[in-house]
Amino acid sequence: MNPINTENLPLWVQNRDTVLKNNKNVQWRYNKQPDYTRSNENFAKESRQNHPQNSLEALVQNLVRTFDIEANFKTNPQQWISVVQDKFRMSTNGGTNYKLEDLVQSGTYKLLIGNTEHYKASEEDFETSTNLFHSAFPEGFLWEVLEVYSAPPTITVKWRHWGHFRGAYKDYVPTGETIEIIGMSIVKVSDDLKIISLEHYYDNTNFLD
Repeated sequence: MNPINTENLPLWVQNRDTVLKNNKNVQWRYNKQPDYTRSNENFAKESRQNHPQNSLEALVQNLVRTFDIEANFKTNPQQWISVVQDKFRMSTNGGTNYKLEDLVQSGTYKLLIGNTEHYKASEEDFETSTNLFHSAFPEGFLWEVLEVYSAPPTITVKWRHWGHFRGAYKDYVPTGETIEIIGMSIVKVSDDLKIISLEHYYDNTNFLD
């Protein structure tokens, strides 16, 4: 386990608002910087954890949140700061290893979920997937770190993804129920804490079951 120097933390493991404040001249999707105000408010109310500042759990959570900003809103992979650009790979449940260009083109929903009973990745693209989930979960589909089991360079993390099904999703009637997914990820990072690879493991068949 490599110790983390918390005296001089790189931007990509800092608070999400700090990351956005210091991202200049970025090619943003939709030509504007994302606004996480409502997401932050809901997260503060619903999160189960309160990780101490600069704890390993908080830093891992910040890193993945920075990655999430970039995966959803930065259209130029060369401007991503959370990853080692020429080495990055991401997979789900031992499947295909995707590159940055795949994420820019397809988005996280399509690549993380794949083809299931209730969601067909093969029939969606970045925009249709994003619209589906923003419609179904108008208050956001939030993510947090529950536990971290190992430190850099190979971080093993247990996480929670959740949202309230209060909007339209295909032919399903909104129920208001909380949809919660628990998963594990293996995050390999460089010496400066940039992501080299992400391996996600979770049950992708229980969505809306």
